[in-house]
Amino acid sequence: MSKADIFQQMADRWPSNVCAQSKVSTLTGGVLSGKTLANLKSKGEPVPESVMIGSRRAYVVSSLVNWLRNRTQTGGVHHG
Repeated sequence: MSKADIFQQMADRWPSNVCAQSKVSTLTGGVLSGKTLANLKSKGEPVPESVMIGSRRAYVVSSLVNWLRNRTQTGGVHHG
């Protein structure tokens, strides 16, 4: 399975076009947390597109999965 398929499946299964910062870990299967994204943003590093709804940040799912796709490396079996 290609990484593009993995991330598209992730987006397709999410029930909304946005993902609350507190639910990023759920969307990514625990691989990434919303706190990590907040820390990256505070350092001035690129993060996925987001919106503020009241006082809560939500990430646009399509932007989040593209951001993940662009930062993913695929690898084979590690020997050692």
